Amino acid sequence: MKFPKELKEKQELNLTEKNKNCSVKNCSQVAIRSLSENKWGSFIEKAGLKIVEHKNKKVYLCKSHYKKVKKIKKSQEKLYQQKGFLDDFNDKGAYL
Repeated sequence: MKFPKELKEKQELNLTEKNKNCSVKNCSQVAIRSLSENKWGSFIEKAGLKIVEHKNKKVYLCKSHYKKVKKIKKSQEKLYQQKGFLDDFNDKGAYL
């Protein structure tokens, strides 16, 4: 039975990520999330976490560290919404 390319990639990811440890220095817990360093790097720095760099620009986080980073990300999103970045839209959804 042949698998589509996307399914093969997902299965390969599941096998490799289960053995990964958390990327935070002095943390040896098993990682539950792999995040892009480009997208999540600023939130990780704001959470005060020191990470070990990987070749593939991925950050692996355990459950407790992921909660901290996610909390920072949500607070940043709320700040942007409160400042009125969406005020440029009129009622019909078009720019003014």
